[in-house]
Amino acid sequence: QVQLVESGGGLVQAGGSLRLSCAVSGGTVSSYFMAWFRQTPGKERDFVATINWTGDTTRYADSVKGRFAISRDNAKNTVYLQMNSLKPEDTAVYYCAAHRILIGGRPAGFASWGQGTQVTVSS
Repeated sequence: QVQLVESGGGLVQAGGSLRLSCAVSGGTVSSYFMAWFRQTPGKERDFVATINWTGDTTRYADSVKGRFAISRDNAKNTVYLQMNSLKPEDTAVYYCAAHRILIGGRPAGFASWGQGTQVTVSS
């Protein structure tokens, strides 16, 4: 069973940057894509970005393209989400997820979720 623990959230002003981390343990880490999602109260959890094991395949939501970058350090079993040019609408709880496949360019076959980390962007 893969276990995921996010960190790096916080309060930042609009235009600023944050880097989220997701520590991965247990299971066969190389079997999974790793993704980031976000959720605001009363809304569905939305896809943000995903990356495959080798790092040569990434997908992004249109709302974050050009501002966010997903990466992974397999030696450290850690996935990152670098968030630049943050906007108030990026405010959400960000979740890390391990998944097995892409369907239509989007994550599917989820194996595990983290507990989430709060990101708040002030205007």
